[in-house]
Amino acid sequence: EECFFSSPISTSFPFWTVTVNRAITLSAGMMVAATMRSFTTQYCKLLSPLRLHAVSCRCLSSNALRMPPCAFVPEKYESLPYEHVLEVRRKNLSAALSTYYKKPLLLHQGHMQWLFDQEGQRYLDMFGGIVTVSVGHCHPKVTEAAKKQLDRLWHTTNIYLHSPIHEYAEKLTSRLPGKLKVLYMTNSGSEANDLALYMARIYTGNYDVISLRSGYHGASPYALGMTAVSAYKPGVANGLGCHTTMCPDVFRGIWGGSHCRDSPVQTSRTCSCSPGSCEAKDKYIEQLKETLETSAARSIAAFIAEPIMGVGGVVQYPKGFLKAAYEVVRERGGLCIADEVQTGFGRTGSHFWGFQTHEVMPDIVTMAKGIGNGFPMAAVVTTEEIANSFARALHFNTFGGNPIACTIGSAVLD
Repeated sequence: EECFFSSPISTSFPFWTVTVNRAITLSAGMMVAATMRSFTTQYCKLLSPLRLHAVSCRCLSSNALRMPPCAFVPEKYESLPYEHVLEVRRKNLSAALSTYYKKPLLLHQGHMQWLFDQEGQRYLDMFGGIVTVSVGHCHPKVTEAAKKQLDRLWHTTNIYLHSPIHEYAEKLTSRLPGKLKVLYMTNSGSEANDLALYMARIYTGNYDVISLRSGYHGASPYALGMTAVSAYKPGVANGLGCHTTMCPDVFRGIWGGSHCRDSPVQTSRTCSCSPGSCEAKDKYIEQLKETLETSAARSIAAFIAEPIMGVGGVVQYPKGFLKAAYEVVRERGGLCIADEVQTGFGRTGSHFWGFQTHEVMPDIVTMAKGIGNGFPMAAVVTTEEIANSFARALHFNTFGGNPIACTIGSAVLD
């Protein structure tokens, strides 16, 4: 058995991943590929200096690691052979679709927290399809609801009434506070953020929008302007009127430390702030003000931010930053957009929506990913006043709010 290190892998998603019995991804982005049952004391000596967080070397040196039992038996894989799948991937799918691992996983079936490959190997899924599988793969209650709707009605245009969208609109908006009660359905997070920016510009009559550096808000030509990660920039014109301000990262940024974070245990870096106050927050707000003074018009359309930055490194902002940023933006006539694509639907644990942890009230909320447990759907929720201004022109989405999506979304909420 061989244990080896590959070259550092390029990743856009700085999440920790553990694939049991097949590979361990380390925080440094290095991959140790080995069958865990074959680990010996010499492997442990090799791994110890790297601070392997996923498993204990003490356990590895004696007993094979075992996952919790699972009674589910996957179906036999009867589709394309693995090598043929790789050939089709190379010939017929865009090279922009990258894969992870030296030997990419060919996933065949999912059941709750488990995934199975073509050989029946079981994996504990800690990635959730990029933070999307919110209630478990093929959850039986969601699956049953989808099957019933498939037998009843797949699709009809939104110019007719169908009960699933109305049931879902009432159910979803009841989960949102204040005046956030008007729903628009789309098919992806990029579409939702596109629409949110479009709404903000129409309502305010202003054009400029501010986002945080390292933030990701989609890869469509419109949303790409709000995205501030160079890996997604193709080098062509996009995002006219979009400006970025410094990411208030107290872990890796210029200012901040253990007293600044919402969850101080997540960083041990010391800072000059006294307990209970955060000077770093004020400095990052000054950066926002400078961006507004130097890069944007006197009146702006919007400010967009995730309550916890996802792709940019799971960044938690200094205490009070988002509340202060909303105040500054509203002074310039802008709307505040909460991108809940990754943080929404209970993902943060303590609240249903990430913005609630900051004690702020956004004007527009966008959501996707966990909304449908992997079914392609997304939504924008705003106030009646903003929605009414948007109605000055026709806006139509062929698949947004289709009966199957709304039925699935409703089952996920349940």
